[in-house]
Amino acid sequence: MSESRTPSPGELFMGFLQIGGLAFGGAVAWARQVLVDSRGWMTEREYAELLGLSQVLPGPNIGNFAVMYGRRCHGLMGSLAAVGGFFLLPLCVVLGLVVVWQEFGQNPWIGAFMKGVAAAAAGMALGAALKSGFRLKPPPEQILAILVIAALAAFWRVPLPWIILVFAPICVGMSLRRAFAARAPR
Repeated sequence: MSESRTPSPGELFMGFLQIGGLAFGGAVAWARQVLVDSRGWMTEREYAELLGLSQVLPGPNIGNFAVMYGRRCHGLMGSLAAVGGFFLLPLCVVLGLVVVWQEFGQNPWIGAFMKGVAAAAAGMALGAALKSGFRLKPPPEQILAILVIAALAAFWRVPLPWIILVFAPICVGMSLRRAFAARAPR
């Protein structure tokens, strides 16, 4: 895995501005593309670990991610740069869409457009998850846990708090067991 580099506060702002500007409906996929692939600021593992932590905290996932990553790079100034960059363009777009929605919201073409955008965003998120999964090569028990959790959420509509309460300790235990086994003398 290649080394990552630390961006300046200005680069953080511009990088997260790009993510926020591209991420209509699916910021996780664009964040990975920009931070790992395009700019090389993080390794795949660093991204996955920070994203995992940001997803269990309350609030928007990439908002949490921006705060934590910005702080890691440049403290409070880095957090403000990353969060400000991430939310600036979406805020402008949403304010513009409010005006358009008030005027044309009942038009069936607008409803069809929004459903298409939602499908594209879901596809982007799934694609980013698969790309990360292939690069990180999780062990079989983690792949099984991912499939079980996805099935519980998607098909059986088990509420997320229950999934977290049950599977977080199981998944942490699996990771700890694997880490301890790797360190044990042979």
